[in-house]
Amino acid sequence: MHQHTGNWPGKTVSNAVGTYEYKNKKNLLVDIPGTYSLMSNSDEEEIARNYICFGKADATIVVVDATCLERNLNLVYQIFEITKNVILCVNLLDEAKKKGIYVDLNMLSKKLGVPVVGVIARKPNTLKKLIETINNVCSNKIVPEPQKIKYKPSIENTIYLVSSEVQKINRFNPYLNRWISLKLIENEQNIVSSIEKYTNINFSENESINLKLDESKSLLKKNDINNENIKDITISSIISKAEEISNLVCSKSKKKYLRDKKIDKILTSKAFGIPIMILFLGLIFWLTIVGANYPSKALNLFFDIIKEKLLFLFYTIHCPKIIINLLIDGMYKTVTWVISVMLPPMAIFFPIFTILEDLGYLPRIAFNLDKYFKKACTSGKQALTMCMGFGCNAAGVVGCRIINSPRERLIAIITNAFVPCNGRFPLLICISSIFIGSIANGIYGSLLSTLAVLGIVILGIFMTLITSKFLSKTFLKGYPSSFILELPPYRKPQIGKVLIRSVFDRTLFVLGRAISVAAPAGIIIWFFANIHIGELSILSNIANFLSPFAKLIGLDGFILTAFILGIPANEIVLPIILMSYMSSGNLVSIEDNFIIGNILLQNGWTLLTAINVMIFTLLHFPCSTTLLTIKKESGSWKWVILSFLLPTICGIVLCFITTCIWNIFI
Repeated sequence: MHQHTGNWPGKTVSNAVGTYEYKNKKNLLVDIPGTYSLMSNSDEEEIARNYICFGKADATIVVVDATCLERNLNLVYQIFEITKNVILCVNLLDEAKKKGIYVDLNMLSKKLGVPVVGVIARKPNTLKKLIETINNVCSNKIVPEPQKIKYKPSIENTIYLVSSEVQKINRFNPYLNRWISLKLIENEQNIVSSIEKYTNINFSENESINLKLDESKSLLKKNDINNENIKDITISSIISKAEEISNLVCSKSKKKYLRDKKIDKILTSKAFGIPIMILFLGLIFWLTIVGANYPSKALNLFFDIIKEKLLFLFYTIHCPKIIINLLIDGMYKTVTWVISVMLPPMAIFFPIFTILEDLGYLPRIAFNLDKYFKKACTSGKQALTMCMGFGCNAAGVVGCRIINSPRERLIAIITNAFVPCNGRFPLLICISSIFIGSIANGIYGSLLSTLAVLGIVILGIFMTLITSKFLSKTFLKGYPSSFILELPPYRKPQIGKVLIRSVFDRTLFVLGRAISVAAPAGIIIWFFANIHIGELSILSNIANFLSPFAKLIGLDGFILTAFILGIPANEIVLPIILMSYMSSGNLVSIEDNFIIGNILLQNGWTLLTAINVMIFTLLHFPCSTTLLTIKKESGSWKWVILSFLLPTICGIVLCFITTCIWNIFI
């Protein structure tokens, strides 16, 4: 429940640990990041590789997917090179059975030379044999004998040649001699550096080893093998062996196996992939908009009752009026407004989005968007980090660790704020419901407001691609790299876990953060609204100063002030706007969107204002949490400044263009 991993890598890019007891022995489990290979240099692959090599674990459990065994055996054979005590855990046997896939576990164990255990992780009783096998391997009752890959004779000869010298100086772990020799021959500088760091042995500068490497290069050259193609040749050998073993131990029912492929032909097709994606997003937003109204009204009524009780208490104890105004009109009303407006949409949006995640649909979105990111000269993995940004931009920035290329990772980090996070959705939904939805009545109004929010989301995706292309041609020049995206099997969502993850891990977490920011912000803004310099409050003075510029982009000074003061969290932008419009500096009791709409209309809002506010909500500087996360991930303030300026400039320019077009034609 608490160590949730989604359908994409990058959720856990550091080691998580836990313990269990078996036969009076305490066992420590280390959950290293999920990876498909140990040959690249992304964060999760490096962490996994280094721990397996140098963590001195008693056993390494490799969890593979029974529905795509061939794909996962590539990793298994790579792990055989660096550790002997391997246990293969074949998971998702129930999913494999549904697809008509049957795995001969005994034959697989014989062919690999290591113990193989089949499990269904959702059924705890199937894990008993795995726990027993772990105990037997750790106590040497079972001694694995991994059957390593045999490469081409010319490569095997050079490995033998170099390892004869490596073994003379490697006292850290003799089992690694073959692997170290292969990495030296392949000239894998990053991996060799890691090996030297952990073993404290300088292999690359050893004279005897370098002589053998020169000799091996000559031998390989005679067989048309060089530094450019040797890695491809070794990978091909692993893939061929994985295919051979998979075909030998797996039997498949074509009818069931092809079901997912038939669904994917529709969901990932050129003709239907993008429209279906837009339809799903539109449906989520429509359900959120329609469903959020009633609980919002109920929460407002509840908070009004609590407010009356608090006022009675304060007056009973003769609390000073300024304190009452500060706590009730400043902090309480701001906090309760945030709860009543944010909680219902999130309570609907997150569970539905989590269901799509559990179904396995989010990686299909990444697949559909991959070619567009390629055209923008960035990584297709950016589509996954963008999806994470819908939940929280700070989480999306952290998720960019899955992108191997530093250049492409920076582009994904800088542009992640171009998709609206959950903190911006309530404002978008509220404004679209009031000004767009009011154009029509009933269900048609809801559909119009849904289309408006969907249009903003599509604009965000479009701006992500445009700015990514701009960055790849200016500040971060380069070409897109390739990557492997595995489409997971379609699974029936686990409703209990969906509710727990979406409500506790997402909704309440985000709401708690918003409240923690809204409470002190409400007090500060109340002071700004009630402390006067001359005849005007501090808030009004700031708004008047910003007003000329704000009018150029179709806003007003109070709106722009609210966005600036809302940098701690996007959730408090609308409460600040409403407080600013109140001459007394107090937030009025808000029961529904009708009252909010009246306040906005009375202060000069038009359809143009609403459109520009929605655009600027999408395109403005990220919140402080996201900015600090960008600093941590990028390691430089210059990228933080660029991340701040780029969406803000785009928002200003787009609002200015919208205002000019409106003034010319309307």
